[in-house]
Amino acid sequence: MLEIKNLHANIEDQPILKGLDLTINAGEVHSIMGPNGSGKSTLAQVLAGHEAFEVTEGEVRFHGEDILEMEADERARAGLFLAFQYPVEIPGVSTMQFLKAALNAHRKERGQDEIGAVEFMQLVKTKAKLVELNQELLKRPVNEGFSGGEKKRHEIFQLALLEPSLAILDETDSGLDIDALRIVAEGVNQLRKEGRSFLVITHYQRLLNYIVPDVVHVLVNGRIVKTGGRELALELEKSGYAELGVDEEAEQPAAAR
Repeated sequence: MLEIKNLHANIEDQPILKGLDLTINAGEVHSIMGPNGSGKSTLAQVLAGHEAFEVTEGEVRFHGEDILEMEADERARAGLFLAFQYPVEIPGVSTMQFLKAALNAHRKERGQDEIGAVEFMQLVKTKAKLVELNQELLKRPVNEGFSGGEKKRHEIFQLALLEPSLAILDETDSGLDIDALRIVAEGVNQLRKEGRSFLVITHYQRLLNYIVPDVVHVLVNGRIVKTGGRELALELEKSGYAELGVDEEAEQPAAAR
């Protein structure tokens, strides 16, 4: 489904990704862990098509297509979804209208008719239950006045509504208390199915207690330096990154984007 070869990317002329290789097959859940500044969030933003990042070398194919030639909205309509580490508020933009427009863009891409008002409301009601999202929040502008946990639930709710084939979760556990973490993770687990893959980016092993990955990668200084099963995350929780020769204190803060 996703194949990345020798990916190099900069921001403001600073190299962040330095030859990253990664393959994710349909239906697999991969996790990327790594110290601050290793390039985890940069990878997520590059895949989503954030214009601030410059790809200088390498190849990224999604369902066999070169997505580096696509705009961000084209990547989304092709089935790639990014759950942001820090979801933004969009004052003045109705959440319901935003969601319906996004869903209809996906339906158009799939050759489906626009969804009707009644069917849309029924779908919203069903999907909101997955993450125990208070539907009153959906009457507000996008994310406006939402707590940190509500924003993360809203991200997973959008994932459920749009049904992408690849979902990238960029430190979704960031800022969540243990109850919110469990609810969000259970929502994700209900969305796991054959043909849908996940890339779970996290700094801590605790999220992987709930979303059990098939493969765990360790990203250091812009490259994947180790790959293993779930036990690799448990090893990192126990011993940290020092055994991989990583000095977290030495990481450059600017590279933590």
